[in-house]
Amino acid sequence: MTSAAALSTGTERRARDHRWPRFIARRTGRLLVSLWVLVTAAFLMIHLIPGDPVRAALGPTASAELVAAKRASLGLDDPLIVQYFDYLKGVLTGDFGTSIQTGLPVAQTIAQRLPATLSLAVLAFVFAVIVSVPVGVAIAVATRRGRGRKLELGFASGSIFLSAIPDFLLGVALVSVFGVALGWLPIAGRSGPESYILPVIALALGPAAVLARIVRVEMLAVLGADFVRTARAKRLPAWRVYLSHALPNAVTATLTLAGLLLSSLVVGTVLVENVFAWPGLGSTIVSSIQTKDYPMAQATVLVYGAGVLIINTIVDATLAILDPRTTVADS
Repeated sequence: MTSAAALSTGTERRARDHRWPRFIARRTGRLLVSLWVLVTAAFLMIHLIPGDPVRAALGPTASAELVAAKRASLGLDDPLIVQYFDYLKGVLTGDFGTSIQTGLPVAQTIAQRLPATLSLAVLAFVFAVIVSVPVGVAIAVATRRGRGRKLELGFASGSIFLSAIPDFLLGVALVSVFGVALGWLPIAGRSGPESYILPVIALALGPAAVLARIVRVEMLAVLGADFVRTARAKRLPAWRVYLSHALPNAVTATLTLAGLLLSSLVVGTVLVENVFAWPGLGSTIVSSIQTKDYPMAQATVLVYGAGVLIINTIVDATLAILDPRTTVADS
């Protein structure tokens, strides 16, 4: 029995040693395949749209010679497979082509506008977490064991209502009230710290409501656990029971959802930026589609998609670190 037990222990140890390399290899493989599909879809976008994108961008009055020269400069006269591999090579080297409208390198425009989008998304994420976690914990404590029925109903109704409002519609309402009617805050542009307030609230309020509901549910489950009752039996202060014992055990699912919400916040900047005339990639992609600037539209779609894929991969890795059992379930 001793030899068998030692053999079993050694087998389990070797399985644990190989778990992480397999997990990392699978996640990396999935990310690379997803990125390849994304790049291919972005490339095909310009070819699946009916009509000539160069003619659409230059306008109906442009001469045939100008259109032909522009097509040749963009490589659109080459065979499709040649264009595809040229596009792959450009993406790998950071060359996304030249904007039809401005004549500037697309990568240069993205590098200028990406910080504005990232700062807006990250601040909205921080705001959502800072608001949702204390609210969710407080509501869970106040409504545990069937108490506070009216508070629970009001919280559920309010959070569902806020999460159902489209962020661009909330942005319009904030502009109308705090920007136009009251004149308290700027309503357009990125001119200083105060210019972040309205777009951050518009972008983060819905996700914060969703996250607060998840925090409440997870906290209620933890508050009914045996170790929490043991902590109370030791007559520890209530704040210590909630913050030191209950909250750390309720954050796994919350952090997972929070990471996924970060992906949605990055994508949500597209509409919010246009409401507030924010100089980021969201306004860039809309203007490039409106002006038929397909190289710019391709690159911005690629950046948004890659950002979402990378964030989701980071969330998976973080969850695996917090709960190593997920590496087994994924095998």
